Amino acid sequence: QVQLVESGGGLVQAGDSLRVSCAASGRTFSRYAMGWFRQAPGKEREFVAAITWSAGGTYYADSVKGRFTISRDNAKNTVSLQMNSLKPEDTAAYYCAASSRLVLSDRRREYDYWGQGTQVTVSS
Repeated sequence: QVQLVESGGGLVQAGDSLRVSCAASGRTFSRYAMGWFRQAPGKEREFVAAITWSAGGTYYADSVKGRFTISRDNAKNTVSLQMNSLKPEDTAAYYCAASSRLVLSDRRREYDYWGQGTQVTVSS
């Protein structure tokens, strides 16, 4: 079992930056690939970014490529998402998730554990 708790969400203006983080506890964090997903009101949860257990590989949705950066610190059991040049369409609840699969995935069903989410609101 892995417990995930997100933090760092908030209200920002378009063009601003924000960093959300996820703290993990339970089973060995470094054995899991980690991902970030987001869900806007009335929409399905969508993939944002993922990182391998070693941080040697990353994968981004086209909508955030070049603006968002995922990173992890296995010594601190944390994964973060640095979001720059935020847009109103980035407004959503952001969720971190852990996957035991070896290949990075953008599919929700490939992730075994989920956090409760943190809200990010970008005003225009």
